[in-house]
Formats: sequence, structure tokens, C-alpha cells
Amino acid sequence: MKRALIAFAAVFIAALLLAVGYLGGRHLSSSSMPPVTATPGTQTKNILYWYDTMVPNQHFDHPGLSPMGMQMVPKYADEGADPNIVRIDPATVQNLGIRTAPVEHRVLASVSQVPGTVTWDLRQATTISARVDGVISQLYVRAPYTAIVAGEPLATLLAPEWDSALAEYSALQQAQSVDAKALRAAARQRLDVLGLTDADIQSARRGPNGGITLHAPASGVVTALDVREGQRVTAGQTLMTVNGLSTVWVEAALPQAIAGTVRRGTPVTVTADALPGREFHGSVETLLPDIDAMTRTQRARIVLDNADGALSPGMFASVRVAPANGEAVVAVPSDALITSGPEARLIVVEGNGHFRPVAVRTGRSSQGYTEILAGLQGNEKVVVSGQFLIDSEASLSGALDRLDTHAAQPASATSTSTSAMPMGDQP
Repeated sequence: MKRALIAFAAVFIAALLLAVGYLGGRHLSSSSMPPVTATPGTQTKNILYWYDTMVPNQHFDHPGLSPMGMQMVPKYADEGADPNIVRIDPATVQNLGIRTAPVEHRVLASVSQVPGTVTWDLRQATTISARVDGVISQLYVRAPYTAIVAGEPLATLLAPEWDSALAEYSALQQAQSVDAKALRAAARQRLDVLGLTDADIQSARRGPNGGITLHAPASGVVTALDVREGQRVTAGQTLMTVNGLSTVWVEAALPQAIAGTVRRGTPVTVTADALPGREFHGSVETLLPDIDAMTRTQRARIVLDNADGALSPGMFASVRVAPANGEAVVAVPSDALITSGPEARLIVVEGNGHFRPVAVRTGRSSQGYTEILAGLQGNEKVVVSGQFLIDSEASLSGALDRLDTHAAQPASATSTSTSAMPMGDQP
């Protein structure tokens, strides 16, 4: 029994000494490892620390397995390198399929859809009024919104002042003397002042009661009827209003951000739910100077041809506005942007596997491009594919914390990309 205990103790001590010797030799080899094995013709690179790609914020001063059991990779430092620049081995860049694109100067012509309302073209409005006191003896248009054609009778007016002027003019028809002819010319001028044309004079002569019939000056719609048959009217009183439909106005409500890009002559396309499949093309005639106090929108007046009368005033319309080409602006592919809340940044290519995160301030977006208001000069190249991986490495190296936020004036540039994933094989 005593011999067995002695044998067991000897085996235990031998195993303990073997384990101590193994661990000591491993530690010695680790501590004596050079920064990196240099191949002929290459220079030794300085290793800042070792890290686990799954937990990049944990730094270790020796290689090996991380607490999670993953093989750690080195983090290198370039002598005299800019701390804001991230370096990635060119082979790694190629393996990751990182794509770049140049920053462009281009015109962003955005297309916007805004609501609109069809209204009367007030330039075609005509007011029919009484030139003298009288009575409406006959009314040919008895309801508003009656369609009429040019020359159609509207109303017959009995007016004593017209009757006396017509009688005086008729009595001088056969005048031969110079004085009588002068009086006849004066009588005709009086009829002109009273608003009577040659057609009105002939109509009064043929009429049974001497009344004057008023005719439509143009084709259109009687939009307002202000008198009734038998009503007495006074000089200057409005009898009715006639409005044409050959052209109509569309008043579009433009948000102020869009109104700043719209000018006179900006092309538009108008559609209406009541007329499916039809498009009406026109242009902005003017921007009305007032801003709606409730919606904070500015109205744009659009003139459309409406020869067939398909568009009716009061109809709801949808207006597609294509602003006229403006000045070229600095723009990048929208896919290149890394956004985090109100912040935006780009990964700028410095060359030879070097990249720099840059905070930017963005403007309008159109056709896959976004305007850059501040942060770029316009002659750079940016990463459009794989930028989130580089952004993660920039966060790891602290480059994001050193972004010049005053140049682009973002709200903050210290947060990292929300969708970034660290790279496992980057130097």
C-alpha cells in the first residue's frame, strides 16, 4: 500500500512538472515572437495589438485564442500614417468586392407629384352688362352653366334711352343738308356710346317692340346669371358672365422645398381621376406670390389646352412637376452614403488601400444620386459597395471620433454605422 502511494505521488509530480514546462515554453515562444515574419524584400510591420474579429473592442498584447475561443488577428500601424485614414490590404479589398465611383458634378432634375385643382381661365371671362336703364323683356338663358356659342341671343332689353337715340338716328336717315348729315353722324356716335352695334340697330328695327337683343360675344358657358325676365336693371348692372373653356387653369399646391426649384416654363404633366389614361401637357405660367397659411404651400398656375372641354373647373388633378435643368451640383451615388439618424458620411478612397471616413451634409436626391452640400471638393472617389465594412474598421481605429464635424456641420459624427460588421482579415 505504501509503495502504491509513493508511485502515485511520483506520477503526479512528473505530470505537474511536464505541464509547467509546456506552459513556460509556450509563454516564452509567444513573448519572443517578432512583430511579423518578414519575407525577403519586405519590411517588418509594427503590430499595435491583437484582437478578436467578433469582439473588436477587446485588445490583447499577444497572439493566440481569444476568450471566445477564436484565433486573434493582428492590428498593424503604419509609420507616420494619418490617424484618420484606414488601411486595408489591397488583396483584401479585391476579395471583398469593394467598388468605388467618382464624385460627379451633375444636374439633379427631380420629379415631384403634387395635388392640383382645375379652375376657369379668367382671361376668357366676359361680363354682359346693361349700358342704360331698362327692363329685361325676354331672357334666352334661364339657368347658370348653360353652354352657348358665339352670336347666340342672350337677352332682350327695353330701354327708353336706346329708343330715343334710335328714333333720332332713324329720322335723320334721309338727311341731305350738311347740317342734317352732321346731326346724323352725332346720333350714330351716341348709339356707339350707348353700346349699340350695327347688328343691334338692325335687330331693333326688326323687333316688334323696339327692344335691343344682346348676343354672346364668344362661345363658352354662362357661369353667372344675375337677372330674371321682367327685372328692371340700371346702367352698369351685370346681367351675366360668360367664360370660355378652350383653355383652363390648374392651380398646383407646391411645398416650399419644391417651389424653390420651379420656374416659369417648367414642364408639367396633369392627370385626372375622372379621365383615366389621359395626360395633359403644359407648363407653369407663374408662381402666385401668396403662401397658404394652413398648408404652407405655394400655388403654381398652369395653363392647359382644353379644346374638347374634357377638363371641368373644380375637378381634382394630379400634377407631375419636372423642374427645369439647373446648375450642376456635387453628387454621389445614393448607395455610397452611410446614414445614422441625422448624420451622413462617405468613405473616400485615398489610394493604395487607404480610405478616409468623411462627414457630409446632403441635399436633394434624384435618379439614384444625392447632392452633397458640404464635406467634399468634387474630385474624390467614394466607396459604393463594402463601405459598411470599412466604416466598421474606422470605428475600431477611432477614426470616426476624429471626423472634422465643422466642415460638413452634421449634428454629430461620433457614432458608428448601425449596420457595420467588423472585418476578420483586414490588417
